[in-house]
Amino acid sequence: MSNIPGYIHGTASVSRSPVSLNDFEQMKASVLFGEEDVKALRTSHDIVKGRTEAILDVWYGFVGSQPHLLASFSGKTDGKPLGDYLTSVRKRFAQWILDTSSAGYDQAWLDYQHEIGLRHHRARKNKTDGAPSTDLVPFRNLFALIFPVTFTLRPFLAEQGHSAEDVEKMHAAWVKSCLLQVTLWAHPYVKDGDF
Repeated sequence: MSNIPGYIHGTASVSRSPVSLNDFEQMKASVLFGEEDVKALRTSHDIVKGRTEAILDVWYGFVGSQPHLLASFSGKTDGKPLGDYLTSVRKRFAQWILDTSSAGYDQAWLDYQHEIGLRHHRARKNKTDGAPSTDLVPFRNLFALIFPVTFTLRPFLAEQGHSAEDVEKMHAAWVKSCLLQVTLWAHPYVKDGDF
């Protein structure tokens, strides 16, 4: 059992994803995600596992510099950033970095992606932390964050002397993984029958 509040990956508290493993296999094919990408992500795990706080400093700095992004972590009534909420999310975000680089892509992983999507959507946003924040992370912001997250990760992937080719493989794998994950997180935002 994790000691990270709200991190329930692999537990009975996570409901079944409406996306099947077969659907997910097709999604992987659409983004050209294969075993080489899994291998590259595993290589990146050894790099990022000791750098999560530094990576999050960069990502939080970016989000904090953009009022429209920070709004999703701010008070619904006064618009002021919620420190406790940002701290709780940060702990799960650090774990997300580790999970992304070591994912097993099994049913438990697929189910937890749906849980993450629900927590960004008005279906469950704020419920994990009891935060008095906005009701929804607008999907336009969620999807667009794939670029700054993956672009700013690249220098970290190059820190330990891997070849340029290996860094490129790791970076490409992260881009594909983020595309897959955010697409899965989109399910609650999409009209029934259209996913």
